[in-house]
Amino acid sequence: MKLPSNLASRRKSQYNTGWFLWLSVLVLLAIYFVLPILWLIAAPTKLDGQLLSMPSLAIGDIRNYASAWANLMTYGKGVILLWAQNSLLYTLASVLLSVIVSVPAGYAFATAQFAGRSLLMTLTLITMILPGSAMVLPLFLEMNQFGLIDTAWSVILPAMFYPFGVYLSYVHFSTALPKDLLAAGRVDGCNEWQLFRYIGLPLARTLFALLSFLSFTHNWNNYFLPFVMLNNSKLFSLPIGLQVMATSTPMLNPTFAAENAVVKRPEAALIVMMLVVPVIIIFIVAQRYIVTSALSGSSKE
Repeated sequence: MKLPSNLASRRKSQYNTGWFLWLSVLVLLAIYFVLPILWLIAAPTKLDGQLLSMPSLAIGDIRNYASAWANLMTYGKGVILLWAQNSLLYTLASVLLSVIVSVPAGYAFATAQFAGRSLLMTLTLITMILPGSAMVLPLFLEMNQFGLIDTAWSVILPAMFYPFGVYLSYVHFSTALPKDLLAAGRVDGCNEWQLFRYIGLPLARTLFALLSFLSFTHNWNNYFLPFVMLNNSKLFSLPIGLQVMATSTPMLNPTFAAENAVVKRPEAALIVMMLVVPVIIIFIVAQRYIVTSALSGSSKE
């Protein structure tokens, strides 16, 4: 049935208006999120005084990147590299342990019926919605009880239990794992471990990518937990190191004398880039798997 010409033109006009509004919103959001990154890229190309005199997104001298990096290396005899190494160690170990715990736990919640299942699931959800700062004191007391304060384990072990990862795994297996396939496996004589190994794990490849990315961003940017657990500056992570540098930078903390300044605003921007760039790289590499996992189970045939 052919629509009248006036009705068809009205619908086309409404479609074009809606498309234009959506595009406008997306452009505004892109500008909102991209502008700070562009500023970070441009900031180390300028001298400290030029950050105020030149336009915010203007590019200065690319060679200033090298001078800013050289200034960072003079701070604490290159301790920034040690902090970056610590961050990488804490993050990779935390990602590995959290994925190893979250995926089997979510699979068990989704496929098994056992005593205390509802209670454990409720506790997981409660822990997931609690602010991270509320968990720091109990974790500190627990780590102190085992004598792990001021060690790498005090940062790595608390990340082993990732409540959101457990819940995400539960949702994934509940929606993307065919129940008939599990039943067929049981008929063929597979035990629960074999079902998980030969059916659950192959179907969870995209889940691994999504959990790894979320856990990486969470632990790479984690500040408060390492700040409470660590006292030795040689064990600091990059977020704590950035805070230490900021407090000793006169331009960011006027209580310090300017003549003692080693790290200025371009150097601080370079450190922030060290925090942001790995997350962007991980997202670009794992983007296809992240989107696939996020959409898995969204429709059923």
